[in-house]
Amino acid sequence: MKEFRAFRVRNDNNKITGRIEDLNISTLSQGDVVIKAAYSCVNYKDALAATSTIKLIDEFPRVIGINVSGYVISSSDKRFREGDEVLVTGYEFGIGHDGGYSEYCRVPADWVVPLPKKMSMFNAMAIGTAGFTVALCVQRLEENNQVPSLGQFVVTGATGGVGNFAIDIMSTLGYEILAVTGKVNSRESLIAFGAKDILDRNIIKSDGPPLEKGQWGGAIDNVGGDILAWLTRTMKPGGNIASVGLAGGAHFNASVMPFILRGVSVLGINAPACTMSMRTHLWNRLVNDLAPKHIDKIVTNIVQLEDLPSVFENMLAGKTLGRTVVAINPEN
Repeated sequence: MKEFRAFRVRNDNNKITGRIEDLNISTLSQGDVVIKAAYSCVNYKDALAATSTIKLIDEFPRVIGINVSGYVISSSDKRFREGDEVLVTGYEFGIGHDGGYSEYCRVPADWVVPLPKKMSMFNAMAIGTAGFTVALCVQRLEENNQVPSLGQFVVTGATGGVGNFAIDIMSTLGYEILAVTGKVNSRESLIAFGAKDILDRNIIKSDGPPLEKGQWGGAIDNVGGDILAWLTRTMKPGGNIASVGLAGGAHFNASVMPFILRGVSVLGINAPACTMSMRTHLWNRLVNDLAPKHIDKIVTNIVQLEDLPSVFENMLAGKTLGRTVVAINPEN
């Protein structure tokens, strides 16, 4: 196989830098399946991995990118054949194992998911880890008896990819959505995705009594920090909070009172560690009952590998909206 291009990060004297490099297949991490990448996408975790903001990568250099869709070129595992359309998300892909920002990827067969029927490779990466995380939230919420009748459902970090998909999918399931965001000028688009109302994050008090008036039936929280603490204080009895992000801080100040007096639950969502059986189940739900209805509007940016540094910079600065898809070897 001839050389191909990949976006790889290095640690140069404790400074993380990334650039396009020419690689060959032997350069990549070991694996059973070689994939010709069609698309990838940009997630907050990718932006963190490309910088020194949080130490995610232990071994350098590393091809980053925690998602990819594409075609199988070769496989030593009998479950996959040349030409199969597949996707990879989660596990150590793009963090502890060379990832998806590459024209070719090599991965363990146990990480590879057959692309669901009726799903394009573009849509798989438009959904990506963001939409998959929402699907896992729904699964966990349902298992913990979340239903629309519990009351208004809060989505924080509403203008990001996870937030957009959460509004889209949860509203389709019959929930009345309150979208919480600091970007209140995005009101029109959030309403279009299915939100009933918008709350300006900046008016939420960072502290308060252990219990406040119960207002919400449940939540998907992308923010963490003070916002997560506020949610615990204001959740109705029996409400669930699916915790998926920490853009607002990894620590939150809360008491046990919402948990023992109202039966509030905080559900930790770890999409990368999801089992393959659940992973396959959820990807198939994403083309059936959990199929997003506004992918064309949620995808706000389509970029090339060369554009990644500026995308990372804007994402970490809170300047991005929706989803960014990376076109590597696009479908015809």
